[in-house]
Amino acid sequence: MKRPVFATPDASLLWLEAHRVIAAAHRRPLNGVPTEDQLALALAALPPGPTRWVVEDLWTPSILLRDLTEFPKGAEAQEAFFRWRFMQALALEVPHFVQALEVEPGTWLASGIREDLRESMLQLGLRLDRSLHALTPRWLYLYNLLAPTLDLPGILLSLSPVGSGKYAGTLVAWGRTLCLLRQWSEPLVPEAWVEERLAPSAAFLQRESRTPQQLIIWGAPAWPESNLAVRILDDRSVLGEGN
Repeated sequence: MKRPVFATPDASLLWLEAHRVIAAAHRRPLNGVPTEDQLALALAALPPGPTRWVVEDLWTPSILLRDLTEFPKGAEAQEAFFRWRFMQALALEVPHFVQALEVEPGTWLASGIREDLRESMLQLGLRLDRSLHALTPRWLYLYNLLAPTLDLPGILLSLSPVGSGKYAGTLVAWGRTLCLLRQWSEPLVPEAWVEERLAPSAAFLQRESRTPQQLIIWGAPAWPESNLAVRILDDRSVLGEGN
């Protein structure tokens, strides 16, 4: 049985991707990180109360940290430890706020966001009296949404269109729990995704006795034929009937 990770109670949804922002009936194109004015307009379209921000994967990098059995004592020391491991593993130079959760013994999911970007979002929420209830990478929101129905091992591609039919994004795989997470900022066409990213990942999972049996796609309207059963998610299925 799959279980959601970093799950939070319901709240109004602000959907932020590099190419668009969605908040209820409010839909606007974006070209990268939104300005405060663009965010304020989107938040104004939501009812009063807390908001959950679903954020572009490449603004919120994630990684599975494995074979972690010993940690410093104390909450602050552990937070610093995970931040250090996260920054080191991804070779990041800009400070990130990092959240980590153990998904199985010795394996932790760590997700981060640039500290300056997170602070600007928090401050905007305070100024507008709109509390930021949760801030979740897009791939993780999709996984949590799907988790109760994921009875077979599989792969999720959380994709971001970059123009000319190319996509950047995240590959996530699960067996009993999350077992593989890879992210690429370099955009490729779907055929190259299949050859250079999907096929090697599926072969690795097969060697690990976690052969995927389904492929779920977010962000691309169509996908090349595959040995896996392919399901393409659309806005209506993820964002609700009003979208």
